[in-house]
Amino acid sequence: MGPVLSSPINIYLIWYGKWAPAHTLLIKDFLLSISTTNRRAAPHPSVSDWWQTVTLYTDQTNANISSSVLVAGEYSDHKYTHGTHLTRLTIQEVIASAVKSAPFPVDHRNGIFLVLTSDDVTVEDFCRAVCGFHYFTFASKVGYTLPYAWVGNSGKQCPEVCAYPFAIPAYMRGGGPVALAPPNGDVGVEGMISVIGHELAEVASNPLVNAWYAGEDPTAPTEIGDLCEGLYGSGGGGGYIGDVMKDGSGRAFNMNGRRGRRFLVQWIWSPVLKACAGPNAKD
Repeated sequence: MGPVLSSPINIYLIWYGKWAPAHTLLIKDFLLSISTTNRRAAPHPSVSDWWQTVTLYTDQTNANISSSVLVAGEYSDHKYTHGTHLTRLTIQEVIASAVKSAPFPVDHRNGIFLVLTSDDVTVEDFCRAVCGFHYFTFASKVGYTLPYAWVGNSGKQCPEVCAYPFAIPAYMRGGGPVALAPPNGDVGVEGMISVIGHELAEVASNPLVNAWYAGEDPTAPTEIGDLCEGLYGSGGGGGYIGDVMKDGSGRAFNMNGRRGRRFLVQWIWSPVLKACAGPNAKD
């Protein structure tokens, strides 16, 4: 019953902690691959093909989620201004600092914040219960209400939890699935990219936590990414991620991006198919 992000989506990136330029570039290449308005279209199956499932969701006026996703601004806090341990509330303080320092515009119609923490920053419930989450800012903290998402780099803290299937939990080893080689060679950052995709799909379809979700409690919803967690290709289920592709070096991927990049990102629940769907689905 709530709004979806039907206007062109402007992402305001907040890099918290120390980030290598190669890692920030990889994440931005993924984000800039989402938009179908990008003239440098990647070959099928592409990241923008994957986002088309997200755009199937509408609001009460039948306006679809936008197919246009842009990086509209960036802010870096390499001094760990709010410490190396963050809570859900202090993440909002990180956003408030970025708004004051950048300064980011008050983009009430199109804007979302994406807070990304480096691998040496711990976050409340990170690894134990969440790999990322989304909510909306409080006017008392930030000055106004806008949707935001946070995702952490699990590379040093819990890759087997938050960078699956590039790392495998201990209970699944020994005759179970084998860890896949990440398409761009970094387990932590590429685990983040799949979680970023998951959270962006959910913030676009449920930005104020009153739109698309399952369950009776909107404070603990099951959303369109949650329904497909662990699924990356056709035939997936029961601990099997599904059929994915591999390049000549054996690195796994399921979609193509800009500048020749390849990514492995989980599927999303389709409101049309009533099933998990991705760009590499088999007919």
